[in-house]
Amino acid sequence: MDSIGRFLQPPAGSFFLLGPRGTGKTTWARQHFPDALSINLLQPETFREVVSRPERLRELVLGNRDRRDIVIDEIQRVPELLHVVHDLLEQAHAPRFVLTGSSARKLRRGGVNLLAGRATMRRMHPFMAAEIPSFDLAERLRTGLVPLVVAAADPADTLRAYVAAYVEQEVRAEGLVRQIGDFARFLEVVSFSHGSVLTISNVARETAVSRKAVEGYLDVLEDLLVAFRLPVFTKRASRATVAHPKFYFFDTGVFRALRPTGPLDRPAEVDAAALEGLVAQHLRAWIDLTDTSLDLSYWRTRTGTEVDFVVYGNTDFFAVEVKNSDRVRADDLRGLRAFLGEYPECRPMLLYRGTAKLEIDGIPCWPVDDFLARLRPGMDAVPRITPQ
Repeated sequence: MDSIGRFLQPPAGSFFLLGPRGTGKTTWARQHFPDALSINLLQPETFREVVSRPERLRELVLGNRDRRDIVIDEIQRVPELLHVVHDLLEQAHAPRFVLTGSSARKLRRGGVNLLAGRATMRRMHPFMAAEIPSFDLAERLRTGLVPLVVAAADPADTLRAYVAAYVEQEVRAEGLVRQIGDFARFLEVVSFSHGSVLTISNVARETAVSRKAVEGYLDVLEDLLVAFRLPVFTKRASRATVAHPKFYFFDTGVFRALRPTGPLDRPAEVDAAALEGLVAQHLRAWIDLTDTSLDLSYWRTRTGTEVDFVVYGNTDFFAVEVKNSDRVRADDLRGLRAFLGEYPECRPMLLYRGTAKLEIDGIPCWPVDDFLARLRPGMDAVPRITPQ
């Protein structure tokens, strides 16, 4: 598969580039910094050299003063290098450092705050639909948009291996959990919460571990950047809302690989969770590439009225409801109508599996694949409708 250009553009100064393994951080860095001094901490020899003597980094940088860019891959493997990077950035005519990583926990423990103000933060997400030449919604709902998987000759097999690698290589090798069997069981159980309100006590009961253990496992998933929790939108709330967040894996293919299925499962339910997750990962990427001051949340009252996604900030305010149906029914708009009653300033949109673009009572109703294929950084995610 030919190399695919990404929407992410490098900032002018030094920066961290965080994202799960396989999302294309190294490939992107090579494309944008072909002449950089590259230090890959996944290479055993390089790792041994710098972990035993972090000052080796200073010697390499000073010995290559003609290189204006220094790329360090998987910086979290040797967080002590951040002290050296910090000192080098303090020097006159310092090079630009590009620091990629796939674990937020080790960077926090290693003192990433030392670089506050000297290195900005960027995130690498799975592909957006508009980044790939041909977007097939059905295929992406099955295997997701992780670049490593998209580029594979056998995406399904690669996806299974990719998920197994995270459990074995990342979690076990880093010693993040003591009981890998409990954690593997937790992954299966929590996969049923993908796209749903997360109740930790229920997950703990189904996993047969303590609530504290589940909270720790969730922290591990978020630290490895493979899952996230979506908070409830509570701005100026006049209705009582629920308190629990919703849970998502970072990629819908990862969800499908972890979610056990059997004869008692209804395919439409699994597809609906996958579809909602696919929209979630696109909105997260769009926010990071467009305006990081925007917040992504969801809205749900205690009586069960819900809107899947709310994007709110200084520059935008819109709500999106996702339906895994090829028709728009009157009841499908109930949540958006209720939300508009509370927040008339919001721009609503409903996404569904049909083929026609509709507008019903002032609410745009678009095919979800059309919405995803047109979504690009810097453009309105939800169109601004001029009243007739």
